[in-house]
Amino acid sequence: MKHTLIYLSFIGLLASCTGSGEKADAYGNFETDELTVSAQASGKLLVFNAEEGQDLNADALVAVIDTTQLYLKKEQVKATIDAVRKKLPNEAAQLAIFDQRMDKIKTEIARVQKLVDANAAPSKQLDDLKAELDGTMKQRAATASTLGTQTQGMLAEIDPMRFQLMQIEDQLRKSYIYNPINGSVLTTLAKAGEMTMTGKPLYKIASLDPLVLKAYVSEDMLGEVKIGDKVTVNTDAPAGTMKSAEGTVTWISSEAEFTPKIIQTKDERTTQVYAMKIDVPNDGSLKIGMPAEVEFEK
Repeated sequence: MKHTLIYLSFIGLLASCTGSGEKADAYGNFETDELTVSAQASGKLLVFNAEEGQDLNADALVAVIDTTQLYLKKEQVKATIDAVRKKLPNEAAQLAIFDQRMDKIKTEIARVQKLVDANAAPSKQLDDLKAELDGTMKQRAATASTLGTQTQGMLAEIDPMRFQLMQIEDQLRKSYIYNPINGSVLTTLAKAGEMTMTGKPLYKIASLDPLVLKAYVSEDMLGEVKIGDKVTVNTDAPAGTMKSAEGTVTWISSEAEFTPKIIQTKDERTTQVYAMKIDVPNDGSLKIGMPAEVEFEK
């Protein structure tokens, strides 16, 4: 009986030494790049369709800011432009009067020219008609110049209003807020019915699949991993077990740094380590800030 107890104690001690497994090759925490979506216009928030934990697609309409005043201002500028255009001189109609007069004079010149050639009319009559035609042509040129100057001046008044109209239309577009990326809403910072202003944060969103594990590896283990490698990522699971997933190394720092206090590695906390990022597919169980261990393929 005594020998049996000694044997069982030895087996238990051996199991306690081997059952714990080897330490991981790297340790870290999950993180993601948060994106804060802010208002680009000021006014009452008429619509706000973001809730914490909600999955949003890129380009989804999330919020609408009251555009009433912008719309009225736009219509006012358009009406002013139309009013200026209606005041533009009708160059074609006014110059047509001179053209008709010149045509008549030319017809009369042709008729009198025949009479002069036949000695049936004095040459002075022909000279007078030619002088009248020359004067009419000069009047037409002067009128065309005056009308052109008036038109250019009025059109110059319209140009600034066109730019003003473009600014208003840009502000109208910015009153409709579209979600920039596929992701999950982390935090909402506004509610429908509230007043908002340009630059005020409305909500925070991040892509949670894949989730990024930022881990730290000691220098002596650095040679066992490279960008593009597949690694095993272990996270805590119920009943003291570990859940494994395959991750892909996407970045390794080129400079060493001291181990963050929240990370425990094989070496002491003061040991210099290299940061690395690993993309891990997320089935919904991985959360931001969750710790994880990394095992390299041997």
